[in-house]
Amino acid sequence: MRAVIFDAPDGRPDSTVIRDVADPVAGPGQALVRISHAGLNYADLMMRQGIYPHPKGYPLIAGLELAGTVVDVGPGVTAVAPGDRVAAFSEDAGAFAELCAVPVERIIHLPDRIGLDTAAASYVQALTAWNLLHNVSATKPGDVVLIHAIGGGVGLFLTQLAKAAGATVIGTVGTAGKEARALDYGADLVINRAETDFVAATLAFSGGRGVDKVVDSTGASILDRSFDTIRKLGHVVSYGEAEGKPFANLWERLVQKSLTFTRMHLGHLDYGSDIWRRGVAEVMSGIENGTIQVPIEGVFTFETVEDMFAALASRQTAGKLILKIGA
Repeated sequence: MRAVIFDAPDGRPDSTVIRDVADPVAGPGQALVRISHAGLNYADLMMRQGIYPHPKGYPLIAGLELAGTVVDVGPGVTAVAPGDRVAAFSEDAGAFAELCAVPVERIIHLPDRIGLDTAAASYVQALTAWNLLHNVSATKPGDVVLIHAIGGGVGLFLTQLAKAAGATVIGTVGTAGKEARALDYGADLVINRAETDFVAATLAFSGGRGVDKVVDSTGASILDRSFDTIRKLGHVVSYGEAEGKPFANLWERLVQKSLTFTRMHLGHLDYGSDIWRRGVAEVMSGIENGTIQVPIEGVFTFETVEDMFAALASRQTAGKLILKIGA
């Protein structure tokens, strides 16, 4: 099969190659999926650069998120069968290939009205957003939530889901022009950090009270300044470090206001739990009935995979980039 390979974790374009590798085989508890589309995530860029916080070995078949059709199942598997249309999260990567063997617990069946391109553009980001808001934290009507990188893929799902929960949504972006889609999706205020002091703007918008929750994927100085935007006993939920790891003063920042801090990784959730199944059901039904929009920003192929990585690295995209692999 053909696959996108990271030969070395150095971020160099010539270390990302397309080549033929042996077909995977479905082991116990796994299903083999013929991939139609795969989703690009910021984690893929981090793996390419060797800075992903959950290390992988190299050479590595890239990609964490896929949608396609089951072609075989391993011993003991009854939850899926050949011919099923599915989406999946592959914690060990391998999604940027024609075939991928995935643990059945991380596979979801797709309603007929959800296309494979849409599924590949939504599994990781939409379910990350839902679990940030409703699993590792609670979001209720009247909450004021500050979402960093609101113009990105997870940020746009966070916007829609937080508004659906009755929250007021403040967002920040680092690039001019990325405000538009978040505002279209219901954000109440979007701040360009390059032009406006987001702390002052957030406090002014909240009447000096501060927000109830910060949802952050940036880390470093943006996270550090965010502690000035939040009320006492508020909650900071982190899911990435695009700018860098949290500063060493994290403990001092938390105790100043008796804050709660949570760091969530999608791969650490319990896929057999009722809360996980609830999230899948709500996200899939929302996509199916149109109350959750899936913003696909670009579709690429093996031949244009370097353009896909470059587009995400540019931070100019407001939505999801996907790789079209199969028919």
